[in-house]
Amino acid sequence: MSIGTVTAALSLGLCLGAGQLIATPATYAVTPVAAEADAKVTPSVRTAISARSITKGQQVRVTVRYTDPGTGAAVTSGTVRLQAYRSGKWINATAATLNGDGVANLYAKPAVSGYLRAVYLGNDTYTSHTGVNLSVTVKSDTGARILAEANKHVGALYKFGAAGPKRFDCSGFTLYVYQKTIGKSLPHKANLQQKYGIAVAKSKAQIGDLIVFRSGSYGSHVGIYAGNGYMYDSPHTGARVTKRKIYQSNYVVRRLAA
Repeated sequence: MSIGTVTAALSLGLCLGAGQLIATPATYAVTPVAAEADAKVTPSVRTAISARSITKGQQVRVTVRYTDPGTGAAVTSGTVRLQAYRSGKWINATAATLNGDGVANLYAKPAVSGYLRAVYLGNDTYTSHTGVNLSVTVKSDTGARILAEANKHVGALYKFGAAGPKRFDCSGFTLYVYQKTIGKSLPHKANLQQKYGIAVAKSKAQIGDLIVFRSGSYGSHVGIYAGNGYMYDSPHTGARVTKRKIYQSNYVVRRLAA
């Protein structure tokens, strides 16, 4: 073997031994291949809401329960957010952590009608999950305020021509209550009061609406609708302000407050 051959062999990283050229095995770095993580599972969810229609200021509760769709076991870790849809986007309202039964209770007091939804943020085993849209109607609290004022005067003695605060005739009672609660000025006469407000079908009457009893088309008596076929009124001489059943069918409903 010539010196040139040996020189070339050494330059190529080969070993010279026993009269032969022996290649030195090449060495390569081995990168371990990480095992693919198991795919996360999308949980199943049951959702319940305490009420679909509330009065402004009332609380609504959304209850969610998450389970593994394969085993039925509760998903016992992770955070759930309650979101409200406002002005074209979802905003976070409140949050809760799942308990040992896979349940979270979320509370809110919506100020306006709209949608709520529960969003599970997921954990190491389960994916995040966005729940269904839950519609909630928020009614004005004005009716409740009107009834609260009317109820304050239960027991006040009837007096013709009186408009409170201690004694009332029928139109004096309604005049006083609406003025006190919503600043609505009404005339002191039942027949004239039926010309105020918005006409509402009997089947659509809401608490706080004005009830005008009629003789023909003439308004002869007035009261304040209390719900479930009852009203507050100051009936007649010798009687007192009371809550009682609506006593006849010839009446009209007027809505004085939004």
